[in-house]
Amino acid sequence: MSFIEVRNLQKSFGPLEVLKDISFDVQKNDVMAIIGPSGSGKSTMLRSLIQLEQVGGGSIRVDGDYLVKDGIYTNPADSKTINSKMGMVFQQFNLFPHLTVKQNLELAPKLVKKEKAGDYGHRSIELLEKVGLASKADELPSRLSGGQKQRVAIARALMMDPDILLFDEPTSALDPQLTKEVLQVMRNLAEEHMTMIVVTHEMEFASNVANHVIFMDDGMIVESGTPDEVIKSPKEIRTKRFLNYELSK
Repeated sequence: MSFIEVRNLQKSFGPLEVLKDISFDVQKNDVMAIIGPSGSGKSTMLRSLIQLEQVGGGSIRVDGDYLVKDGIYTNPADSKTINSKMGMVFQQFNLFPHLTVKQNLELAPKLVKKEKAGDYGHRSIELLEKVGLASKADELPSRLSGGQKQRVAIARALMMDPDILLFDEPTSALDPQLTKEVLQVMRNLAEEHMTMIVVTHEMEFASNVANHVIFMDDGMIVESGTPDEVIKSPKEIRTKRFLNYELSK
């Protein structure tokens, strides 16, 4: 059984249909890259997986349990359990500016999981070490670079011990040097067999780290397969046109 199964997903904003019959599977330990032009529905699809967007039709099943089946959502208690298996890393970091780095990591375990300080205190330092920021534990986010903020955001997502991490263009707000810092952390997670879905314009990451690539355009999955199949030898005209533009930058 796939860890995530998406079938015939549909989503509209008023008359605008932004997801059109989306279907795919994610296996445990997969690194799936979602590529495509801006406005193609990539972020909306990703946000739908963790119920940050409500879909209008189709099914999402996570680890065998339906979050939504034939357009009908499960009850709130089960939704919360299913969503807790997934962590999300956004474009804009979303750190609390008045809390230190360490406090940002520890807030959700304290408030959501009701953990005791002794349970999450050591884990927060371990995760900051993992992303190379243990020395910044007591700093406020305003004293960090963009790349450091995004690495803190990754560590914060890991604090909830998710089974899968969802990344929504995590490097789009960063300059090239800071992008390298964040992508290296993501590569390390992939080497540790973390299941990830990554909406990205980083073709090198999609080619060298992902084991599955989906190309979306106009709310549809146009092409999917291995990086060799989709990026190196695309079959569809729209995929070729997009890659020619991205790789020429």
